[in-house]
Amino acid sequence: MTSSSQVLLDARDHFQVADWARAYACFEAADESRGLPPADLVLYARSAFLLGREADCSRLLTRAYQQHADADELLLAAECAFWHAFVLMHRGDLAQAGGWLARAERLVEDAPSVHPVRGLLLVPRAMRALGQGDTDTSLDLFRHAREAGRHTRNPDLEALGGLGLGRTLIARGDPVGGMAVLDEVMVAVTAGEVSAVVAGIVYCAVIISCQESFEMRRAAEWTHALSRWCAEQPSLVPFRGQCLVHRAQVLALEGAWTDAEQELAGACRRLTEPVLDPAIGMALYEQAELQRLRGRLAAAEEGYRRAAEHGHETQPGLALLRLAQGRVPTAQAGLRRALDETLGDRAGRRPRLLAAYVEVALSAGAVEDARTSADELLEIAEAHRTETLLAMAAQADGAVLVAEGRAGEALAALQRSGQSWRALAAPYQEAVVRVLRAVACRTLDDRDAAEMELAAASRVFRHVGAEPDLARVEALRGRPGRGPLGAAGEKPGGLSPREVEVLRAVATGKTNRGIAEDLGLSEKTVARHMSNIFSKLDLSSRSAATAYAYDHGFV
Repeated sequence: MTSSSQVLLDARDHFQVADWARAYACFEAADESRGLPPADLVLYARSAFLLGREADCSRLLTRAYQQHADADELLLAAECAFWHAFVLMHRGDLAQAGGWLARAERLVEDAPSVHPVRGLLLVPRAMRALGQGDTDTSLDLFRHAREAGRHTRNPDLEALGGLGLGRTLIARGDPVGGMAVLDEVMVAVTAGEVSAVVAGIVYCAVIISCQESFEMRRAAEWTHALSRWCAEQPSLVPFRGQCLVHRAQVLALEGAWTDAEQELAGACRRLTEPVLDPAIGMALYEQAELQRLRGRLAAAEEGYRRAAEHGHETQPGLALLRLAQGRVPTAQAGLRRALDETLGDRAGRRPRLLAAYVEVALSAGAVEDARTSADELLEIAEAHRTETLLAMAAQADGAVLVAEGRAGEALAALQRSGQSWRALAAPYQEAVVRVLRAVACRTLDDRDAAEMELAAASRVFRHVGAEPDLARVEALRGRPGRGPLGAAGEKPGGLSPREVEVLRAVATGKTNRGIAEDLGLSEKTVARHMSNIFSKLDLSSRSAATAYAYDHGFV
């Protein structure tokens, strides 16, 4: 056996055990020695892709395609054309990808209808239909692709068809059916039945589908599986950066914010080297979210800006940043724009936008607007029945009930929300709910319960590093023995007696209308008093005014 033959055998062996770096090196040596046949060129090309060498992958697939075409092996040539188009789409070269797909379509015109390549060529057509909202067409095409994969015993085709079918069912409002299909696809992936290229595609797409459907338990489970899969392939480049982003999202939900930040830093490095990956926008957005929650507002602002530069939507995070900066009208405008863009979307981004709008609207005193958004979120949660959506909806409902002066009803809703967040192992979100419960308990004059809720929330905020939330909780807890007046009888901030009355009423969760009715004033007068309070005390929201009132003993 010649040494070049042994090198080629070594290359194939390394490929089989997913050692992409050694496989690539051996294929390269064998190719330089005597040239490779098209089947080995395809393996060489896949090794190149999995090392992030997409230009080399394209060059090698072009060679394999030409050798098959010269030998009149048209179906094999069409398969090479399909995978070349896939690589080009991954790089964003859509025009070239379309040309290679057209070439592949031409080559299979007279091919048997059950051949795998025919099924593969259904996939980009189905993806295009799904992207255009034509779910009838995408449903039919993905079903045919999956069946073609089963009939021809082609696991890659079956997995791609199943992936698209699951995502289409979710888009059609059947998340239960869609998730069942995706779970079946993941069985094949985790069992090692599909190629590494398809496995990476499926892992990332399924995790995103879980997140968009608010199936956070599933998202965490598949993210941990993706992490193990990546760890088994040290030289893998594609998918690893996106894997780190998904890991960071899970860690952030679990309250491990420092670990999440480290994962995101690694993801940003991975997603910019050697070439820029489209997932970089998602990584930058998640970084900005953690910066905002930690109170690093300037860093968060820069993060959202950079995420937007890479085409990632910045809402609702940017609106919540504007709220933290005291720019409430700007926050409202940004969320209204994003909500208008998602009018027909009953899942996806809209629930998070609605939850954020409730928070911003309550800070602006627009309780009726907050109620409208909370009610829509409740409808969505009831329709989809995922733990995450139920937790979000009950939290939003509870917050609005507090503002409406219905503290008893609020406590029941907030209890349900807290239980759901606890079941999801989401300590930060549960702590936020505890603060709302504390405000409701104080409204009912149950100060012992309020203090216990605030103490528990304080421990969580301190642990995760949520400095703004921690400051608010400590202000709400206050210091015993302090009254609303200083030693000389001064009114803090120069508030008038009427403004003190308004501030006290705000701290109990009353709306401007409720305050007006209690004090015998017009709503316009109450709004003017509120403006004066904000100005004199340098506050930006009703929640900040509430914290100030408790901190300074007004209530």
